[in-house]
Amino acid sequence: QVQLVESGGGLVQAGGSLRLSCAASGRTFSRYGMGWFRQAPGKEREVVASISWRGGSTLYADSVKGRFTIARDNAKNTVYLQMNSLIPEDTAVYYCAATPSVAPTRAESLYHYWGQGTQVTVSS
Repeated sequence: QVQLVESGGGLVQAGGSLRLSCAASGRTFSRYGMGWFRQAPGKEREVVASISWRGGSTLYADSVKGRFTIARDNAKNTVYLQMNSLIPEDTAVYYCAATPSVAPTRAESLYHYWGQGTQVTVSS
């Protein structure tokens, strides 16, 4: 069992930055691949980024490549999402999730554990 708690969301102007954190409970955090997803009003949830269990492999949605960076610290049971050059289209509720897949994956169905989400709002 893994419990996830996101933090770091908020209101930021376009061009600004935010860093999201996701703290995980449990001793098996390092055995899970981790992902960040987002859901904007009226839209389906979409993958933003994913990272392998050891942090050596990552993948990103095309819309955030070059602007967002996913990282993890297994000693702290935490995964991060650094978001730079934010645009209004990044406004959404951001969720972290854990998957037993050791490789990064976009497949939402493979993520077994989810956080409650944190709101990110980017003003123009």
